[in-house]
Order: sequence, then structure tokens, then C-alpha cells
Amino acid sequence: MQYRKFGNTDLLVSEIGFGAWAIGGGAMIGNTSIGWGDADDAVSMQAIQAALDAGINFFDTADIYGLGHSEEILGKAVGHYRNVIIATKVGNVARNDQFTVDYSREYILNACDQSLQRLKRETIDYYQLHSARIGHLQNDECIEAMEELQKTGKIRYWGLSLNTFDPFPEADLLMEHRLAGQGFQLALNILNQRALPVLEKASKNGYGVIARMPLQFGLLTGKFDTNSAFPLNDHRHNRLTKEVIANSGEALKPVWELCKKYDITKTQLALSYVLSYPAVSTIIPGIRTPEHVMQNTTNLTRIDDADMKMIEDLGKAEFVPVMELIQKQG
Repeated sequence: MQYRKFGNTDLLVSEIGFGAWAIGGGAMIGNTSIGWGDADDAVSMQAIQAALDAGINFFDTADIYGLGHSEEILGKAVGHYRNVIIATKVGNVARNDQFTVDYSREYILNACDQSLQRLKRETIDYYQLHSARIGHLQNDECIEAMEELQKTGKIRYWGLSLNTFDPFPEADLLMEHRLAGQGFQLALNILNQRALPVLEKASKNGYGVIARMPLQFGLLTGKFDTNSAFPLNDHRHNRLTKEVIANSGEALKPVWELCKKYDITKTQLALSYVLSYPAVSTIIPGIRTPEHVMQNTTNLTRIDDADMKMIEDLGKAEFVPVMELIQKQG
């Protein structure tokens, strides 16, 4: 395992992190799935141990994942490990069987205390506003709450988890007008390259960068075809439609030819692509089994400049309609 500095902080993070959304299980808010289907807590614990054995020291979760269950599992497994870096998020809320958001000072301070209890920690290493938008940030209340938590020692560092499809307004606000926070989490993968301008700007301004969705909900593993189906308590039931799978599969054919050149799997190519950007501090593929740990941490390589350019060129052309379709699905 290789490690990278997280921006201007003193955090040294494994370049492969542990995305802990899936271990929260198949949670629902009303009729809306906010999980990845059923999860076996015993297997989740085995996956976390396998990650530790592989050198992973960065675990990313959120209080909404499994409605707190993901944090509880991490707290049970690694809460007492001081050499493990835990990042969690705040702001997405379930109320009256409805999904909503709350970035008020009172809510953030209270939610942080609850996350600390579930994680069995006195301090959260990295606390993130979960997809707060420009209006929330301009209100200042959420930023003031995060800075207050940092001053009182309940969190070490904080940042913003950016919108999947339009990360620019919020990133620009923090970097250009407030100079607030220490990091960003952004969506970045072979198909979704929209955040590349933010990535470079964040790095130049000393922000750490977490790259999420490196496998686009598993779409870039090559495991799915148009016959694939997902249970109702798996959010991919509505997102990875037959049309999305078919159109992305066709557009990705030139990229998958690189698997032969580098002698790696589609998963390893997708992860290697993201890691080939030095500005990325860590990437967080979703992990729920020991097998996922092995698949996501082995045979990773540096993609050469010509191949990176080829992928980026596709991102500006053939991948554009695919991303528009993915965005339409939510």
C-alpha cells in the first residue's frame, strides 16, 4: 500500500480507502433505497480486518449510511485504533419517512456528538458537509458550526463532499471566497470526469481530495450486463438501468482494450486511472467483503500520459451522452 499526504493537513492516507456506504445495509427511507442491499455484519467485520491487513488506514462513511449502522460497524471494528483515520459526513437526514437535508448549526453540533458515540471516538479525523449546496454555504451557519467543532477538538479537519454532477459552485466558493475547510470529496472515474478542473485547483490551494465512485456503482467492474438486476433496497435498482449498462458498455470498449496492455482487470484499470492523478489523495471504492479488498488493492499501476489523454478525450466526446443518461437517473 502506498500513502499520500491529505492536502496541507498532517494526515497521511492510504491511496486506496474503504468506502463504507455498502456495509450500512439495505436501508430505506419510506420507499426510497439509500443502501446497497442487505449486508452481513460478520462479513463486513471481516472486510474491515482484511482492509487493515492490506494497509488501508482511511475509512469513509456518513451518518446517513444505514441510518447510522455503517458508523456503528466501523466504531465496533476500528473505533479504538488510533492509527486509523475515519471520515464521516453530516447533513443528509431522514425525517417522517422522507429524505431531506439539514445544515443548521444546532443539527450539525448534535449530529457530530451522535457520530462520535457510534464511532466510539473522542475526535473525528475528517468531518464533511454531505453535499451542501451553494445556498447552505452562503448562509454561513454550517461553516461556522464546522469551525466551532474544530476549535473544540471534536473534529480535526473538515471539508465538503461535492455534488456528483456539478461540483463547481461550492468548490469555488470555499476556495475563492472563504478559504474554508481542508478538503473536498468529489466524484471521479473513467466515465465521470466532470470534476477534473476542481481536482487541479483544489490541489494547488492545498486541499486534500477524496475521489469517490471510482467504479461508478460497479459499472466499471465489467460485472454487469443488460440482464443484471438489483433488489428494491439497492439504490442501483433505479440507477443502473439496462439502457445505462448497454450505452456505457459500448462507449467503454476502447478503454477496456488497455486491460490487455497493462495486464490488469477492468476494476484495476478504473482504479489505476483515478490514482494516476497526483492531486488525488485517496480513492474510496465501496467495500463489503474481503474479496473486494483484494480486488481493489492489487495490481494497480500508473497509466501513461498517452492513455490518460485518450481516456480524457473520450470524456469530452463519447462519454458525454452516457453521463447525461446517468445524471437523468439520479
